[in-house]
Amino acid sequence: MIEKASSKLGSWQGRLVFAAAALSLLAGLSACTSPPLSSDSEGGSRRELATSSDQTEAQRRAGIRLQLAVGYYEQHQLEVALDEIKQALAADPELADAYSVRGLIYMGMSENRLADDNFQRALRLSPNNPDYANNYGWFLCQNGRAKESIVHFETALKSRNYQSPAKALTNAGVCSLKFNDTVAAQRYLSQAFQFDASNPLTNAKLAQLAYDRNDYEKARFYIGLVLKTDVQNAEALWTAIKVERKLGDTAAEASLVTQLRRRFGGSPEFAAYQRGAFNE
Repeated sequence: MIEKASSKLGSWQGRLVFAAAALSLLAGLSACTSPPLSSDSEGGSRRELATSSDQTEAQRRAGIRLQLAVGYYEQHQLEVALDEIKQALAADPELADAYSVRGLIYMGMSENRLADDNFQRALRLSPNNPDYANNYGWFLCQNGRAKESIVHFETALKSRNYQSPAKALTNAGVCSLKFNDTVAAQRYLSQAFQFDASNPLTNAKLAQLAYDRNDYEKARFYIGLVLKTDVQNAEALWTAIKVERKLGDTAAEASLVTQLRRRFGGSPEFAAYQRGAFNE
């Protein structure tokens, strides 16, 4: 689910989840047919790689419907996306991608039981799919089951076919913070940074961890990377203000306060600044 920047980190987290679904879609559609058999030189048989020509007409229809569903999901038209998924599954009831995307749709609709059922169905159909594992882990994390989520992120990371390890690493770091495992969070987020040094959510969380252990120069480095992007929000600005106050740069602090007041004057972060709650 791609959202515009807001005063919450959730917009960045939504981007991570949707990107995982899109990758799953692109990777999974080509795998929805069994590779055809061909004879070898000794009269035996071997599996060949499946291509688009191996798909049945029903599978092609399902793939088109699924692509439409992802497009509607990205535009927040969840009911329309849900209907497209329904038609995709009518054409191909074993299309694992459709169940994973439907899980995301139900998650967006706060239909958590149905989301859980669909994520698990996708994993039963394709238990080694790292994108499904990442999606389900994020669902668990967002619904009070953060400790359970970590095993699913680890499952995703163990896959040699996973093309987006930074997403699962960041998600694992964010979710580790939910149950106060700062050591694990630091490890996951540092690894995510090695894969993708531009991710604002990764950098915002690394800045917060550095700030909490009084490493203000490193906190300034990470939050500075966030402030260079177009995904700035009240939380990032508030972190930067606190960092500059600790480092004694009053000019930088004043500039950041001006931005926070102008852009997010009604935010809890600006209210915290007004009451001087620098140590809350």
